[in-house]
Amino acid sequence: MAHLQRFHVGPRLSEMAIHNGTIYLAGQVPDDTTQDIRGQTAQVLAMVDRLLVEAGSDKSRILMTQIFLADIGDITAMNEVWDAWIPAGNTPPRATVQAAMANAAYKIEIVVTAAVA
Repeated sequence: MAHLQRFHVGPRLSEMAIHNGTIYLAGQVPDDTTQDIRGQTAQVLAMVDRLLVEAGSDKSRILMTQIFLADIGDITAMNEVWDAWIPAGNTPPRATVQAAMANAAYKIEIVVTAAVA
């Protein structure tokens, strides 16, 4: 049986799980919801970076990303931050959709699946 690791386990969810060399992140949301879409995106991507490093990986190993925006009109500004963050030549498959957020102050939520390095 393959080894399963869970990280930052809470009563409702774990922030991350690793199974068979694949890292699964929970949806990452900003801590500071007073920021605009650029600020919230940068916060969330920094969270993704920290979790991937903790798992022994990095953003160049992302297999798939799902991005949820409260307002799809924010996609251009969000993409500016994303494009500066993601390593050239390592852009993963990605879906970006508008969605109702669990907290109305969230402008973005990002879910990532990555490979262990």
